Amino acid sequence: MKSLTQKKTVTTMKKYLAELVGTFVLTFLGCGAAVSLNCGVDSASVVGTALAFGLTVVAMAYTIGGISGCHINPAITLGVLCSGRMSVKDAVGYWVGQFIGGILAAAVLYAITTATSGSILGTTTGANACADGVPLGAGFLVEAVLTTLFVLVVLGATAKTNGATNNFAGLAIGLSLTLIHLVGIHYTGTSVNPARSLGPALFQGGAALSQLWIFIVAPLVGGALAAAIWKAIEPKAGKA
Repeated sequence: MKSLTQKKTVTTMKKYLAELVGTFVLTFLGCGAAVSLNCGVDSASVVGTALAFGLTVVAMAYTIGGISGCHINPAITLGVLCSGRMSVKDAVGYWVGQFIGGILAAAVLYAITTATSGSILGTTTGANACADGVPLGAGFLVEAVLTTLFVLVVLGATAKTNGATNNFAGLAIGLSLTLIHLVGIHYTGTSVNPARSLGPALFQGGAALSQLWIFIVAPLVGGALAAAIWKAIEPKAGKA
């Protein structure tokens, strides 16, 4: 029979693997939709891409939420860590799984779009970059603010001190991500997720790679700010 330590190790590794799988699905389906719909060419493509990211989060929340909590986003993991809900060791494991998942998804998407000439965008991976006329500073601000709002929703919707809201956390988080994309696509393509941006940028190169720091640093700043805000407004247990 397995010892208690062995069982705990297996359970922990399953959480990290679940984060890898979930981030793969989010990156592949969300970015894949952006490529297929030629996101940005018209309002319909923007709405379709926003829905793709939001619905994927809803689906994965009910698929792996009971295993890992379905962060599938390093900024969310940082927010959860800063809120005292997880250990540094687990956070690092989540980050490793998330970034690997995003890179693998981008590799598969790149292979498909380049092999089939299926990309009708200037991108084969749905990579992020500031739109023409959007300064890097403005792009950073957009990503930081949108991530703060998104992670705040995540922390509030999943908090055990916030009444029964966590029963519908997956739906609330997915819908909020849809709204976040509707606002941000015009400016940065919307990342709010370093793992979703790293993989596509590595294969896309160009502006996506040179501006990658924005889509890593700004979401992490937003995740930390969200944790600080939530700590300030979080109700006490039983007082929600």
